[in-house]
Amino acid sequence: MKEKISIDEFDGKKFKIRFVEEDDNRKAVLTHYLHNYRNGVKSHFEKEATEYLKQIIEYKNQEENISIASDVALQQLLFEVENVPFPTPEKYTFKFIDLFAGIGGFRLALQNLGGKCVFTSEWDEFAKKTYRANFGETPFGDITKDQNKNYIPNDFDILCAGFPCQPFSYAGRNEGFKDQTRGTLFFDILEILEKHRPKVFFLENVKGLVSHEKGKTLETILNSLTTLGYHVHWKVLNSLDFGVPQKRERWYCVGFDKETDFEFPEGNKNIKPKLKDIIEQNNDLRLKLTDFELERIKYHFDNSKTQERVLHDSSKYNSNTKKGRHGVFSFQKSDNSLRFHVGDASKTQIQEAFYACLETYAPTIIANRVPKLWDIERKLSVLESKRLQSFPDNFIFPVSDNQAYKQLGNSVTLNVIQAIAEKIINIYK
Repeated sequence: MKEKISIDEFDGKKFKIRFVEEDDNRKAVLTHYLHNYRNGVKSHFEKEATEYLKQIIEYKNQEENISIASDVALQQLLFEVENVPFPTPEKYTFKFIDLFAGIGGFRLALQNLGGKCVFTSEWDEFAKKTYRANFGETPFGDITKDQNKNYIPNDFDILCAGFPCQPFSYAGRNEGFKDQTRGTLFFDILEILEKHRPKVFFLENVKGLVSHEKGKTLETILNSLTTLGYHVHWKVLNSLDFGVPQKRERWYCVGFDKETDFEFPEGNKNIKPKLKDIIEQNNDLRLKLTDFELERIKYHFDNSKTQERVLHDSSKYNSNTKKGRHGVFSFQKSDNSLRFHVGDASKTQIQEAFYACLETYAPTIIANRVPKLWDIERKLSVLESKRLQSFPDNFIFPVSDNQAYKQLGNSVTLNVIQAIAEKIINIYK
């Protein structure tokens, strides 16, 4: 039979009008069913998945006059989810779920250690496309919705979540953790932990969580997790200590359903990774720094022998702005990175720009900032940004470069996640 059936039939215009609402989970159900087809989790998705498969076949047979048998269709769909760069492992030693999954940093790290993901959720449609391209699985949508929580299987060992930090309300603090965290995404994590009771949870967040609301937010999170009966450990770690040339400090939290002497990995502070280790030859003009940037970098080095902090021409800026009032200064740090600040020499107000170089590390890559290098006069490519987060070179981005940069900036550093996960798994061997 030459005609091919695909999960992406759900994107067909006629099929969508006939069967599928815009925000339903049919592709998520099908791909989760197929990835668990040879294990006990299959039954959790089977009823809905087989109904959706039947609808696709009927559509093909009736609307396009193509005869497709269910067994043929199933084999084609199985091949489709397995023929991706990072397929779910057939042999595995533990199961986990991936919440606020992004592009799958947690998943890739835990799969590398023999884990099998049995449920994933992510609300961003562009991130879901990237996740699907690499793992053959479409994430379920917004985990705050009960209809999505209901798809979580009962049987899994580790809950993973790189959850966004939201302000908590401290009104009614005596009402318990549900009242303290209600309306936040952390509340949904607590609900899932309370219902499913996995052996372990593994959370990631920004370093600022530690000092947010003068420590009250972190206190609420830790108290809430402890109230559920978990033994909690947390630490701030820097990606720079785990072999990638990026200063990226993040809060990591691990909890166990039994008392344990868990210790976080330390990494290696003696190894100093540099950007030159990940740079490729690239003449893409789209990566080149702007003429404005190149001019002021040149101005800095032309004047740096006589000024430790070089004052730039402020007349270019509106006099009512901070740049216009206080001026822009540049200076080079001991690691050779070049900084531009708003403010005079005695009172720096804002870091306006940061330029790394081949012999040092990059600042934290975030959604709206791609690291730039003054010595090669360009920003990092998508490939180099993947390496900055220790993602493999063959990781696929079926989206625009701008989306790829954003997704990497929102992701986790794979090396750090895998080092922590290895410590977790060793406890439950």
